[in-house]
Amino acid sequence: MRTLVVGVCLMAAGIISRPWNPIESMENLKMEQQRSVARFVKADALPPSPGYSQAVEVRPGRIIYVAGQVSMDRSGKLVGEGDMRAQAQQTFENLKAVLEASGAKFENVVKLNYYVLDVAQLPAVREVRDKFVNAANPPASTAVEVKRLFREGFLIEVEAVAALPQ
Repeated sequence: MRTLVVGVCLMAAGIISRPWNPIESMENLKMEQQRSVARFVKADALPPSPGYSQAVEVRPGRIIYVAGQVSMDRSGKLVGEGDMRAQAQQTFENLKAVLEASGAKFENVVKLNYYVLDVAQLPAVREVRDKFVNAANPPASTAVEVKRLFREGFLIEVEAVAALPQ
């Protein structure tokens, strides 16, 4: 019995002697919650997907649907006329602003839908996208070539879905 008491006391002393850091504890909890919200899936039965995840499983949490964003500045003016890279940059900046206004970040994005006038321009779009997303676990994505977007001059529109812990 005495051995058991001594063992419990030593364990308690070890736990108590370690300083408790509430900020570190909260950060660890947030990281664990984020890991548990989304699982990025790559099926072994399919060929490797270049630059996107084949699926993303979203577990309980908050889901944010971001409407299609285009290359428009704050005043409503087109940015980067005729330049897909410049338009993609502004479009992703706009997505970032909406995500932040919703309490999310690009690391929370699990799905992107691209609507482009020319799919041959996707390498430029992906180059810009990779500055914003985690390229190791990129969001599930769909890219569609369209004849026209809602206003003349726009070359790209991007929608996003983000998943956050509750």
